Amino acid sequence: EQDIPHGVAVEIESLKKREGKDIIDVSAVIVTEKKSHKGIIIGKGGRKLKGVGKSAREDIENLLGSKVYIELWVKVKEGWRDSDFLLKNYGFKE
Repeated sequence: EQDIPHGVAVEIESLKKREGKDIIDVSAVIVTEKKSHKGIIIGKGGRKLKGVGKSAREDIENLLGSKVYIELWVKVKEGWRDSDFLLKNYGFKE
């Protein structure tokens, strides 16, 4: 019912292929500016986050042609859009 709020970025912490298997493990953090947005992203009972993860997993599997396991976390970093360092880290600035 609610859209993902503005002020959200995704940081891929790791992307590794499992040894001897056709599975890629992805660990990612969804970063938001406000604590109230964290609840919106997670959703009631984690449903919104589960849907985001499922959609991302399907897209990555289609892109890479491998099975994918995604571990998602949501963290609050107030004012991250005002930090040149973080904007660079998240790929918004060169």
